[in-house]
Amino acid sequence: MPFPQPAVVASRPVPGRGSPVLDHTLDVRFTGIAVPGYGPVTTRTYNGAVPGPTLRVRGGDVLRLTHVNGLPPNPPHEGDHNRPHHANSFNLHTHGMHVSPSGHADNVLREFAPRTAAEAAAGAAEPRYVTVVDIPADHPAGTYWYHPHLHGSTAEQIAGGMAGVIVVEGDVDDVPEIKAAADVVVCVSELKLEDGKVPAFTSGHWMTGVPSVFTVNGAVNPTLTLRPGEVQRWRLVAATAFTALRLTIGPERGRPSLHQIAQDGVTFAGPVPRTQVHLAMGNRADVLVRGGAPGDYTLRAAGVPAPLMTIRVTGEPLDPPMALPVSLPPGRPFLDEREVANPDADREVVFHADAGVFTGAFPNAFRMLGTNATPAADPDGDLTHDPAYGLFDPDHINHTLRLGTVERWTVRSDETMPAFNHPFHLHTNQILLTHRNGERLDPPVWHDTVGLTGGTPGQSATFLVRYEDFTGRTIAHCHQLHHEDLGMMQTVDYVQGPAPAPRDRRPAGSGGPRRSSSPA
Repeated sequence: MPFPQPAVVASRPVPGRGSPVLDHTLDVRFTGIAVPGYGPVTTRTYNGAVPGPTLRVRGGDVLRLTHVNGLPPNPPHEGDHNRPHHANSFNLHTHGMHVSPSGHADNVLREFAPRTAAEAAAGAAEPRYVTVVDIPADHPAGTYWYHPHLHGSTAEQIAGGMAGVIVVEGDVDDVPEIKAAADVVVCVSELKLEDGKVPAFTSGHWMTGVPSVFTVNGAVNPTLTLRPGEVQRWRLVAATAFTALRLTIGPERGRPSLHQIAQDGVTFAGPVPRTQVHLAMGNRADVLVRGGAPGDYTLRAAGVPAPLMTIRVTGEPLDPPMALPVSLPPGRPFLDEREVANPDADREVVFHADAGVFTGAFPNAFRMLGTNATPAADPDGDLTHDPAYGLFDPDHINHTLRLGTVERWTVRSDETMPAFNHPFHLHTNQILLTHRNGERLDPPVWHDTVGLTGGTPGQSATFLVRYEDFTGRTIAHCHQLHHEDLGMMQTVDYVQGPAPAPRDRRPAGSGGPRRSSSPA
């Protein structure tokens, strides 16, 4: 079989409009599909496929999507908002893109609900919702992705394959060596399947109790063909909800070479040789892959027992081999630490979990502590068992972020077990990672999602961010989506206006209550 590629939809000029438009319908419903290498599956899909169509746009274009919700009515939910609910409602997040978080754009506070039971019984039409995203003319060219992001239903939907790739075309695509390379989407999904279906998210053990099935472009271990000396551009997308991917090609002898050219949609100044590519949940990496000695090789992720895909190097060698570029048009200029407002008042986020806080099927509390943590229900009580402290509250704004301001954040995990990963994701603005575990990166690297594994101590990351262009309320959260749905999320509000007078925003004891072990 040829290596699978998602369907492609591209923007087009529209008479009477100055900007090209990508106008497309995303139809969401339960669909019976065949997963090559696994078998038949019934799951929620975009347009009957896993992943959904790849959307190709350019800076200055308009992305106009009509969403049809053909899912069944939601069962009633009367419990806490930080419990799984409304699994048949969704919305749309254009992950990593610098676009408006408000109105009908990249607004993850909207809900695209299905028909009610009464409407379905009466034969009412399936509801339709519209997303309109104006892409800035200077938007970095690169690889992004889209997925549902309704709090309470995100993990179950992405574990069923609701994801798709967004390609923003631009300057890097015109580099001759890149233009000559085949452009290949490699979208890795992590499906939770039991008897060919995604089981409902009904307990805290749902994630660990159901084995993951990893697919690339909807197939288990598909085979990609590469000629010796041929260069391909792979757009690696970690569309996984629970598992980070430390990717390698093996066996080592004669294997294709890897050169990374972008991280999370932002192009590097030049290709960087890699033996491993690290992708936290939600990350992307663009890599140039050049075929070496003929033979079969595998792309594997550490901790995942089966290969993600097979690379078959075969055919007539290219002589001379295809060239790699020496330099690239960098996607974004770096920030200067001297621009930081209030340098003595950095923001801090601490990912922290407490076991056995609640009764019922979801006993663990997944908290975001540190600067402006959600207040405790009882500030003078036992914070370890507080039902509100550090948990997502849709009515509480954790961070007010003023446009034009550059700030420094430090995020860390206090998990003691290295296997646990809490990727930090801030919506709307890219972040410039400057330090890992206190050590400066040279050069720094732009991200939109930063993985943080546990240990003694757990990992930390420091980054700079400038809040630019767009106002509105959105979120920062853990991109281990089991944790996000259970409350590991905060509200941020991008606002206009001058920054307030300097003050120390770091609370005492921001590390939060301690515990001896980490819940899953």
